[in-house]
Amino acid sequence: MKKETDTYSAVGEVGAVYERRSLWNRTLIDLRKAPYTALFGMVVILAYAIVAIFAPILAPYGEAQVFPEPYAPWSSTYVFGTDQIGRDIFSRMIYGARNTVGIAVATTFLAFLIGGVLGLAAAINRSWLDQLLSRSVDVLMAIPSLIFALVLLSIFGSTITNLILIIAVLDSTRVFRLTRAVALNVVVMDYVEAARLRGEGLGWIMRREILPNILPPLIAEFGLRFCFVFLTIAALSFLGVGIQPPTADWGSMVRDNASLIMFAQYDLKAGLTPLLPAAAIALLTVAINFVVDWFLHKTSGLHDE
Repeated sequence: MKKETDTYSAVGEVGAVYERRSLWNRTLIDLRKAPYTALFGMVVILAYAIVAIFAPILAPYGEAQVFPEPYAPWSSTYVFGTDQIGRDIFSRMIYGARNTVGIAVATTFLAFLIGGVLGLAAAINRSWLDQLLSRSVDVLMAIPSLIFALVLLSIFGSTITNLILIIAVLDSTRVFRLTRAVALNVVVMDYVEAARLRGEGLGWIMRREILPNILPPLIAEFGLRFCFVFLTIAALSFLGVGIQPPTADWGSMVRDNASLIMFAQYDLKAGLTPLLPAAAIALLTVAINFVVDWFLHKTSGLHDE
């Protein structure tokens, strides 16, 4: 009996290793077939992630370190010059990747957690719960999200915690609508009904029967929703109610250095300074959209001739 158990265990381990190798091979094949736009997007996303993770190592100066030379020109000492109070713009650009992108990722995850769970619950339980959640989401979606976020942040304060919670709750309404819509096509399947008849709980059905079958559109939506959240945080920071100083943020950096654009005819580099964080925002948004487009095409079952 012990030998048989050992044999089954060894076979199981070999099967698991083979499955991991097969998954890795399929991933490599998919990457080789990916278009140049998707590869470009992956490289940009990877570069941003490295900069965000290793910001203290890559930045030549501190995030809020002030030098006695405001609006210093581009030089070997200050790569992109300094801002209005003498902080190194290059260092703040690097730290801004950690703050802006990190907060956007956390906010998007929370939005998907709230909207995804409620959307699945509403799709499975087609009763008063579905009506209550759907009508509440309709009310929230009827209010312009940026204006609503401005009002709520003005009331509760512009802390990072409030920023994440408010934007996540407002953005979860879109996730709820998508999750509910795609889940409604799955809850009518026979295997879901069989799980109900077996007496499986709501959480088990959501996790094991429905979620694996609706992952592709949700993953694609995660990328798009991240872009919207990312731009919303930058817009709120530009308006002065987002990430507060001295924390580096690309949106507030555009606002702080916007006056330098007027001097572009005298010093082109100075005029380009406020465009640097704006370009960083635009580049990441475009890169994510490239990857999302490729992923949607790959999971849709369509193939190029």
